[in-house]
Amino acid sequence: MDLRQLRYFLQIVDSGSLSRASEILRMAQPSLSLQLRALEEELGTVLLIRHPRGVTPTDLGLLLCDHARKILREVEHATSALQSQIANPLGKVVVGLPTSACRGLTVPLIKALGQQFPSIELHIVESMTGFLDEWIRSGRIDVAVLYNPRPSEHVFTTDILSEQLHLLVSSRGEFKEMAEIQFNQIWQFPLVLPGGSNVLRSLLEQMTVRFGAEAGAIQDCDSLPSILELVKEGYCTIMPRFAATAEIERGEIIALRILDPSPSWTLSIAVSNRALNPRASKAVAEVLVNVVRDLVRTGHWDGTLSRERVRWGKRADDRARAAQ
Repeated sequence: MDLRQLRYFLQIVDSGSLSRASEILRMAQPSLSLQLRALEEELGTVLLIRHPRGVTPTDLGLLLCDHARKILREVEHATSALQSQIANPLGKVVVGLPTSACRGLTVPLIKALGQQFPSIELHIVESMTGFLDEWIRSGRIDVAVLYNPRPSEHVFTTDILSEQLHLLVSSRGEFKEMAEIQFNQIWQFPLVLPGGSNVLRSLLEQMTVRFGAEAGAIQDCDSLPSILELVKEGYCTIMPRFAATAEIERGEIIALRILDPSPSWTLSIAVSNRALNPRASKAVAEVLVNVVRDLVRTGHWDGTLSRERVRWGKRADDRARAAQ
């Protein structure tokens, strides 16, 4: 027997006649009779007694009615539960945010997620991009914001924006009347940057070699708050404006455009295909995409939005091969 036969059988019982049931079900009475006959033959018993006024269920027919109603009710509950989960995913999702973006993203992300998916429990992890890249590929985190992510068969990515890097300097120093600086000039000033394995550091080292610049002494520091404090005291750093939004708005730090060349990187949202809660992880990633886009469109994030359509089914290694 199947669910369709059970529904037909209950409709016949509730209608009290085959003709009335066929009208309600909008099917030919001979076809309905055929379904009833097949059900009775499978169960090896008569389920309905036919008489001039219609049909009446036998004792076994009444027993089947009880079971059929319970079965169909459970099917409806299962369907409702699945649809509810699709519309309102729940559970824990671990999100990795890079140090340069964590301060500006955390509050709007939590607010937006609370409004759209209140049943999702968010755990935010802040770290340098290099660590986040390793953690999402290993499945330690579910969703991440990455800069220039490496190809991986275990990660789905989508590019969100291209972001210019600036020279961040103290507003009290010699730079306060400047708006821009040449790339080959920045290395003559005391610089503090994340350590050598960091994506930003690797990008800058590659650019110095490619364009013949001579890098000077660099102070290593993997803490954004400490880097910004050092900048206030006279050091310089190379970061996106978004990393120091509060300090720039307070007039403590100035962001100088870097020219010839202008360093930039691509921000991507990544979802691990090893996530324990894939539906909730994808929902968080979608919210994260919209939060970033809103910040750019409202002028809170200085970047150029990507026109790429969001597709979580495309892995980072697929994207890398397509770009070749």
